[in-house]
Amino acid sequence: MTATPTPRVTIKDVAARAGVSKGAVSLAFNHKPGLSEATRDRIFRAARELGWAPNLTARTLAGSRVDVVGLAVCRPARMLGLEPWYMEFVSGVESVLAEHSCSLLLRLVRNLDEEVGVQESWWRGRQIGGSILVDFRAGDPRVGLVERLGLPVVAVGHPSLTGGLTSVWTDDATAVTEAVRYLAALGHRRIARVGGAADLGHTAIRTAAFDEAAAALALAGAWQVATDFSGDAGARATRSLLTAAPPDRPTAIVYDNDVMAVAGLSVAAEMGLRVPADVSLLAWDDSQLCRLTHPTLSAMSHDVHGFGAEVARTLFGVISGDGAACSHPVPTPVLTPRGSTAPPR
Repeated sequence: MTATPTPRVTIKDVAARAGVSKGAVSLAFNHKPGLSEATRDRIFRAARELGWAPNLTARTLAGSRVDVVGLAVCRPARMLGLEPWYMEFVSGVESVLAEHSCSLLLRLVRNLDEEVGVQESWWRGRQIGGSILVDFRAGDPRVGLVERLGLPVVAVGHPSLTGGLTSVWTDDATAVTEAVRYLAALGHRRIARVGGAADLGHTAIRTAAFDEAAAALALAGAWQVATDFSGDAGARATRSLLTAAPPDRPTAIVYDNDVMAVAGLSVAAEMGLRVPADVSLLAWDDSQLCRLTHPTLSAMSHDVHGFGAEVARTLFGVISGDGAACSHPVPTPVLTPRGSTAPPR
């Protein structure tokens, strides 16, 4: 038996629910004068209850200008400023926005619930023409929000997390597997990983891939520690791993970002351990930081600037209606060996 499709909500339905004309709804959403605040609030409430929002794509094709893109990030401001990945990513996004005479509206939020409210406010207030969504979790509430609002977005995350939204992603599982196999090929049998926040979807993907690679290689020891991506947390995790006496201490550690790897290098020096003679270190998200340390840090390298640019280009495709929702990976991070990795002694 075929299910009856749910009727599409229209501006006429919103007007009827609010007890006003269609023209009044148009005035409210275009922020034009001529309505009392009470009437305007009543219209917005009716639209929320019905799950209706103006169709941005139609307005764009009719000649309206889409000049602002939203990006909400759940990170403390201090940490974001120290994280090279986001700086490179935003610069890539901006390089494409500039071609379209478009601006980026960046907002730092404390949690997903706050972001849901921000995204809805941006869209209903016509502050943005589309949005970039990052840091997906399992069962992410933003998927339902986007579907309800009709908000044009590109999701930065694996398709298993993004619920059918158009997405751009990196193959984290393959990259983790390559990192573990590389260290094992050097002769390391006790390998640890200092990971990111456990509730993030890409952290979970990396965690599962690490466990699978360790099991397939029959490593003598495999440890994983979850952190918040900060240097302080990376230092604490490294210290806890390296305080154990051999053979209960890892001879190689993989870090989920460059900031934690640099902190780990400092901890190893503080404890009198030589890198790579006593412990090998490998960073995710190669950056200038990895090339300025001594020894230089081996890393999983990929073009983060280019990744951000591809995300922005994909979003403009969604806004203009070019093609159906899709997902595609960017090139998998490539291992770049440097001075911080070597066979164990």
